[in-house]
Amino acid sequence: MMRRSAYRYGRGGNRRGGALRLLPIVLFGLYLAYYYFSNQEEVAMTGRSQLIDISHEQEMALGLQSYQQILSQQNVLRSGQVVDLVREIGYRLAKVIDDDPGFEWEFNVIDDGQANAFALPGGKVAVYTGILPIVENVNGLSAVMGHEIAHAIARHGAERMAHQKLVQYGSMAAGMALGSMDIGTQRMVMGALGMGAQYGVLLPFSRKHESEADYMGLIYLARACFDPLEAPKIWERMSEHSKGQPSEFMSTHPSHETRIRLLNEWMPKALEIREKFCSS
Repeated sequence: MMRRSAYRYGRGGNRRGGALRLLPIVLFGLYLAYYYFSNQEEVAMTGRSQLIDISHEQEMALGLQSYQQILSQQNVLRSGQVVDLVREIGYRLAKVIDDDPGFEWEFNVIDDGQANAFALPGGKVAVYTGILPIVENVNGLSAVMGHEIAHAIARHGAERMAHQKLVQYGSMAAGMALGSMDIGTQRMVMGALGMGAQYGVLLPFSRKHESEADYMGLIYLARACFDPLEAPKIWERMSEHSKGQPSEFMSTHPSHETRIRLLNEWMPKALEIREKFCSS
């Protein structure tokens, strides 16, 4: 008995052996199935099923809180030609959204050199002045704003939170399952699981969100009678502006080349929609 105990434990009682505990994995699998199938929604325009576990009201409250916090820390332009243009484009796009959940739209311009824009749940949109030289014109700006608005309409933020929650629960289950193994093995396995979750779940879903927002934004701007042909040109200019992109596999966004290719594939439908909505 003493030999067996000495084999299993080293100095100070550290574990050197141990088997995988299956019960936490089984329980997590059952919870995963329940959680996944009981929190399914659908992106109205694309029909894609998505995992969301908070209500529209909760999401909109979080969006408003984040928006107010961001604006309080930035130099927000209160008036001027750029502000008027952003708001005109924003409200034109908002009018053609047939699956709007009742957002209270608000459009602001932040005087900052970064090439960026965002939209938060509830219809809270901001455009940074740094992106204006890249979009170059009204149609380019409508493409950027349509893309960001699509993120909010498709509830990508809430879906991302749900996936992150699942990864956290999975890590907890894995930690309990590996609890009888030595520390070195635990760290190795947990590290591998973390990398797998990052590159096999979270990043691919992020890229899927970006492509979905590209598609939806293209349809919105076509409905609003902007020129969809400008959308792929933005990514050509963005590619020239950026000083290099990480590998698509390691990025939250598709490559510029992928985005240009997909936008051009969707272009016939966008042009058809524009003709239908804007022929008069």
